[in-house]
Amino acid sequence: MTDLRDLARLRRVRDRIDREYAQPLDVEALARGAHMSAGHLSREFKAAYGESPYSYLMTRRIERAMALLRRGDLSVTEVCFAVGCQSLGTFSTRFTELVGMPPSTYRTLAAEGSAGLPACVSKQVTRPVRNREAQGVGPHLA
Repeated sequence: MTDLRDLARLRRVRDRIDREYAQPLDVEALARGAHMSAGHLSREFKAAYGESPYSYLMTRRIERAMALLRRGDLSVTEVCFAVGCQSLGTFSTRFTELVGMPPSTYRTLAAEGSAGLPACVSKQVTRPVRNREAQGVGPHLA
């Protein structure tokens, strides 16, 4: 069972990921910052938030990538690097897992489907689904 001190540390790790998603972050660095071992951090983070720290980080990056792709002024490669991913292949694979389509397809459909929608509405209806819930679900764009 996670004690209150560990929960506070986990919240600080999650907040750091939310703030620094575009920076090079790895579980070992996050664990050092929380004064925990990498294994303990991973286990406790997953128990508290339902996914590993790496998965949470990638979800944050994909959420930001979706916003950048909706803008339409950056290429998929530029978006990949802007959100902190070092590999276009890993970025595309994770994007497809979470969103249900490749980033290039999303960029095209988002430009067509969200025209005229307020940004706050567009952000909500296009938010990625975590924990592989997107499998078997079609695009969230109308």
